[in-house]
Amino acid sequence: MTPALNGQLQTIASGTGHLCAYVKGQGRPIILVHTINAAASAAEVRPIFEFLSQHRAVYAIDLPGYGMSERADRLYTPRLMTDAIHDLVRHIQVVHGHEAVDALAVSLSCEFLARAAAEQPAHFETISLVSPTGFTGLKLRQAPEGKTYGLNLLWKLLKGPGWGLAIFNLLTRPSVIRYFLNKTWGSKNIDEEMYRYAVWTTQQPGAQHAPLCFLSAQLFSADITDIYDRLKQKVWMSHGTRGDFVDYRGKQRYAQFANWRFTVYQSGALPYFEMPDQFSADLLQFINQA
Repeated sequence: MTPALNGQLQTIASGTGHLCAYVKGQGRPIILVHTINAAASAAEVRPIFEFLSQHRAVYAIDLPGYGMSERADRLYTPRLMTDAIHDLVRHIQVVHGHEAVDALAVSLSCEFLARAAAEQPAHFETISLVSPTGFTGLKLRQAPEGKTYGLNLLWKLLKGPGWGLAIFNLLTRPSVIRYFLNKTWGSKNIDEEMYRYAVWTTQQPGAQHAPLCFLSAQLFSADITDIYDRLKQKVWMSHGTRGDFVDYRGKQRYAQFANWRFTVYQSGALPYFEMPDQFSADLLQFINQA
């Protein structure tokens, strides 16, 4: 199988295990963080990676449990994913110096990026959130810091002999992966290259471990409203109008925050695949103005 992205694959020194990122381009660095699902990888940010690498040094991470990073049998949590982003930033600082980076994340990974930026605000210049979680409805998610929605009993059940792997195999059949991508796009006009890589990556050893934590809600933060509230950087939130991910009523809370701005695309949850030129121009304008 060809690599997820057309870039140099680098191994990052990390306390989260064997951590990898694709790197391409020159200039001030920007980080890209893929979504979390059963078939996730850096392949999900390919259009942004290709565009931005013409202007900047781009680092597209494979989060722990996904892509070419370590897929150990362990509990995957927001803390683990956030620490992986911190480790990537430290690696970038060694290569590029200590200037703050720009960063973009998609879907659930927006929560990990936001937490990293709240914990180390000096490390991040701008934050771009594409179809972020934590904005469904008007409910505020203000649990004690670090608390998740994790269902430990369900996770232990999924870890039992055979059950979890059987469920994972069912959810990652090619026809099922296509079904969920159709729901993400809100149409059947999905990106076929991304689909092919998604099928391949789910067939690799250990591919089930992180997704089983995702299925048992271990990766969803119950305190994420407070984390978003703490962001001091310039924040750009964008999302589409089609598919299963269209309820962002919670963004009303941030309409009065001077550092937040919003863009809505007539697209599915990954607008940069459907409207690459417009999305890329908007993103570049945002990070350059900031």
